[in-house]
Amino acid sequence: MEILLALCAAGVYGVADYCGGRASRTVSAITVTVAGQACGLVVLLVIVLISRVPPPPLSDWIWGGIGGIAGSSGLLAFYKAMGSGFMTVVAPISAGTATAVPVIVGLSTGERPSFLALCGIPVALVAIALVSDAFGPDHRRAPRLVIVMAFGSGAVFGSLFVILAHTNDNSGLWPVLAMRFTSVPFMFIVLLLTKNTISSARPQFRYVAGSGVLDSAANGLYLLAARHGLMSLVATINSFYPASTLLLATGLDGEKVHRPQMVGLVLACVALIMITVS
Repeated sequence: MEILLALCAAGVYGVADYCGGRASRTVSAITVTVAGQACGLVVLLVIVLISRVPPPPLSDWIWGGIGGIAGSSGLLAFYKAMGSGFMTVVAPISAGTATAVPVIVGLSTGERPSFLALCGIPVALVAIALVSDAFGPDHRRAPRLVIVMAFGSGAVFGSLFVILAHTNDNSGLWPVLAMRFTSVPFMFIVLLLTKNTISSARPQFRYVAGSGVLDSAANGLYLLAARHGLMSLVATINSFYPASTLLLATGLDGEKVHRPQMVGLVLACVALIMITVS
């Protein structure tokens, strides 16, 4: 069950990233982040109230709040880095770092995956690098600031995965809602300070709303997966999210798939099998 949930989370994260990246072509990354997460907040609030799960303890609210501010900052850095024209550099660095953090934390706190699953983790990292086209023909030397933002966003995402995995098992989606309760006001302040406007997102509203709602949905799916399985393995499966972004970019935008990316998709399947059968 946890593998299926993590795989679903990866697919939804990838679609959310595609929507956010598509919207960021003509709308500022700050506006996309604020408007998208506000839409996600509304949907999450409705789902949590319908579920009738009682509010979690104070510790979950605190961790959710910290995760909300950190996650929105990481998402902003990710969108800015992706919009710099060095997507083939940013995507694999961010995905690899986001995977490494929970894997390291999980193994250091006592998680012991099987030998086959441990072998599947580095295979997955190589697969994501290939899927993200890190070695493609358009690869160029990225500026240091872009690389720093890629590592920074990945580290923040990985830390967010650790935070979600350590929330109360009976808290439902309240921790994700707590994240949005802090991230939306925080990013709105950033929006005002940078003199951007929400109205500028109107022409790309469906992509903006999609990025926020789907990102919240993916967080919820990951949270459920982490509660059922080892964080180190769930985070590794979750790192496959660039694959769905690639498929959408290929199908909707007409982008070409290079041979290394095809190899990466095959390796991702191999890594998934290694982790699943272990």
